[in-house]
Amino acid sequence: MEPVTEPAVDRDALLSSAMGKVTVPSGAKVSAAVLDLDSGDSAAYGDSAFDTASIVKVDILATLLLQAQDAGRHLTATEKAYATKMIENSDNTSASELWDIIGKASGLDAANKRFGLTGTEGGDGALWGLTQTTAADQLTLLQQVFGDDSKLSEASRTYLQGLMRTVESDQRWGVSAAADGSAFALKNGWLARSTTGLWDVNSIGRVTVAGTDYLVAVLSKGTVSQARGISLVEAAAKAAVSSFTGADASASASASQ
Repeated sequence: MEPVTEPAVDRDALLSSAMGKVTVPSGAKVSAAVLDLDSGDSAAYGDSAFDTASIVKVDILATLLLQAQDAGRHLTATEKAYATKMIENSDNTSASELWDIIGKASGLDAANKRFGLTGTEGGDGALWGLTQTTAADQLTLLQQVFGDDSKLSEASRTYLQGLMRTVESDQRWGVSAAADGSAFALKNGWLARSTTGLWDVNSIGRVTVAGTDYLVAVLSKGTVSQARGISLVEAAAKAAVSSFTGADASASASASQ
């Protein structure tokens, strides 16, 4: 008998269907990407570029760690203090200090080229929060942080993962909405654009659902408040994971208008 070949699962189609059940407020946009760390299967929805806001802080620290590896050194006590405040508390002053240390956009872009990011461009001058990225690129970055096939050493990955697991309590929203209990590590970003008053709200991280680890990146822009942005991002994160688990996320995957 001929061996039976299992039909390939169209993960992008499943994610697109799941995202179609997410209520997106008028004028807003959302993009998502998800990867099953066990199987290596991934899916992406939307390819637009978004402002990173504070999720770029993961990229800044990953860049610093890569540069330190290249130099054969450990992070200094000062760098570690900045890194802790930048990831756990989303402290902007600490991010600006490390942004300068890595060489600003040029340093970030050089590291991202090695990490495999193709659609991310560092913000001009001191404006690290206006770095442009895609959900697919953030998924690639998360693979560098949480995957074994990484330019970052095991020690560097463990360090960054640890900080993402211990973000302060009032920032434990976003992709964590898709996790089982407290089984997540994340970094969120939020920014009200001065030109429009509309919000960028993003969330990236790893979540564990029914014993399986997923990397999830959700980017959004154009909501009228941070709260509505959070609602949208959490709905999208649940929908993204549901495209792998088969759970019906439609009941909870809606964002307030």
